[in-house]
Amino acid sequence: MFKYHCLNPIAEVGLVKFSDQYTKTEDVNEADGILVRSAAMHDMELPENLLAIARAGAGVNNIPLDKCAEKGIVVFNTPGANANGVKELVIAGMLLASRDIVGGIEWVAENKDDENIAKTAEKAKKNFAGTEVQDKKLGIIGLGAIGVKVANVAKHMGMEVYGYDPYVSVDAAWNLSRDVKHVLNVDEIYENCDIITIHVPLMDATKGMINKEAIDKMKDGVILLNFARDLLMDEKDVLDGIAAGKVRKYVTDFPNTTTAGKEGCIVIPHLGASTEESEDNCAKMAVKEMMDYLENGNIINSVNYPKCDMGVCVKAGRVAIFHKNIANMITKFTACFGDAGINISDMTNKSKGEVAYTMLDIEAPASEEIVKKLEAIEGVFRVRVVK
Repeated sequence: MFKYHCLNPIAEVGLVKFSDQYTKTEDVNEADGILVRSAAMHDMELPENLLAIARAGAGVNNIPLDKCAEKGIVVFNTPGANANGVKELVIAGMLLASRDIVGGIEWVAENKDDENIAKTAEKAKKNFAGTEVQDKKLGIIGLGAIGVKVANVAKHMGMEVYGYDPYVSVDAAWNLSRDVKHVLNVDEIYENCDIITIHVPLMDATKGMINKEAIDKMKDGVILLNFARDLLMDEKDVLDGIAAGKVRKYVTDFPNTTTAGKEGCIVIPHLGASTEESEDNCAKMAVKEMMDYLENGNIINSVNYPKCDMGVCVKAGRVAIFHKNIANMITKFTACFGDAGINISDMTNKSKGEVAYTMLDIEAPASEEIVKKLEAIEGVFRVRVVK
């Protein structure tokens, strides 16, 4: 029997996917798995028995990834589950910036008591005239699940689409319209595109990547869209670009004191994935990932451990080992089973940066003695008997 705890409300359509082997607990210290959305976990004391954390969403800034890796706690996210909801809002943001729809709506509200508002509007509407997106050049930085969807919709809207992603996945490449111009240097997007949207994860390498240096390379009157993470943009530099007339509009889904209410900024209250469908999809995917890991040891869509899938174990036992990605570890693991006279029928080892994950299917149950020997090997974080 496994126990799970929800740090945030998780859609019931996902929770009902748990089998009768699972029970919900209100005590986080009892949990084998934690489901979370936005709750901050960096200052949490993680229970020793905790095996997995599943984030019902893509971003994991609220989770201490390195700390979890060192404890052998697998952190999952749900990439692509909310992609359609975010894609739709990106397109809406692009239209809001291209045509002053917000300004026009505000004008109507301010003049609601005008008995001749229809006639007055005909004179006033020129103040809110904008431009169409057809035939404009859209630059997409990051061709993951969201970026690909935005690119394909933009092509159907008659836009010329540039895409930049040096690490584009095979799945993304298959789903991407062949008409998208895949550039190898992000400067091509800065220099050529009328509208630029960013869809990359927040890392040291991407933090503040849209800054003064990047903006100076852009076309005058460029529109910038940020529905990924606020820190990908140096927003003070963006405001300077607006003041200088370089940036026409900045649309962001991340309210903060830097941009809220500022001229040229359209700030949306983090609505990207806030749809019933997105929340349902994220919950279902998070539960599926957690169940597969807790029951079989398989890791899919983890952000701190490598992908590793050995299916359902049909042998007598399965052992999972979390360890440092250093030489000679496999030899030491297999020696422990060999010394005990236990045959290893199947094995896989995967690494991700400084950490690695090894699963072994064995033809006899792993004894407590073997587990202790494995745990005593230098560089091992955790040993888990899956079966």
